[in-house]
Amino acid sequence: MLFDLTGKTALVTGAGQNVGAGIARVLAGQGARVLVNDLTEAQAADTVDAIVGAGGQAEALPFDVTDLAAVGASIGTVANTAAGPIDILVNNAGNSGATGMVPTRFQDMDPADWDAPIEVNLRGVMHCIHAALPGMLEQGWGRLITISSGAGTVGVNIGVTPYSAGKGGAVAFMRSLALELASTGITANSVALGLMNNVGSSDVTAKLAQTIPTKRLGTPEDVGHLCAYLASEESSWMTAQTIGLSGGSTTS
Repeated sequence: MLFDLTGKTALVTGAGQNVGAGIARVLAGQGARVLVNDLTEAQAADTVDAIVGAGGQAEALPFDVTDLAAVGASIGTVANTAAGPIDILVNNAGNSGATGMVPTRFQDMDPADWDAPIEVNLRGVMHCIHAALPGMLEQGWGRLITISSGAGTVGVNIGVTPYSAGKGGAVAFMRSLALELASTGITANSVALGLMNNVGSSDVTAKLAQTIPTKRLGTPEDVGHLCAYLASEESSWMTAQTIGLSGGSTTS
């Protein structure tokens, strides 16, 4: 099987729904044992149930990526199990901030609204990698993948400047970290997503799809398939990259 992940342990953050759940399902389908993280234990359990029901291996691992102590304790516990340390880390947890995608100009934002998107989208990534990296370094193999956005590479419309700052910071962090780790057997890459379909069919999604060269929005499985490659042995020469996954739209 191409991109065979049998025997590997993968942690996917923010995997209780949407893109994160799709990534978790695809990695499990490739043979990985998947640790499903979410802030909400019930949502993590839903993804675990779907994976196990399809014959895969999965366990819930709820924690808040912005809580450094909780991240360290959770990942440290995994490292001490019979399955060993985490081999694959997919940083998918994200936060668009209090204003969401509402068109609010930066000068009109409350500075307090900057915190959440930067804490989750940048510091959350750093927290998880800092905790998972010792085990990867010890075994001389690892795959670090961060799910970013066109907002963090080329920018998007008004209203998402703090979100863009967090995502852009994570992209820069991943590129520098990749070079630092390049000789260790550990790769580090980012995926800059275009418009995703997380809501199913609607008039709004149909209109958005017409703005994309492929005429459709991305699916969670689309992201999962790219992550399966980036998580595999076959991707060993792919590092320090930001890959645009956007149906032909410019995202990186």
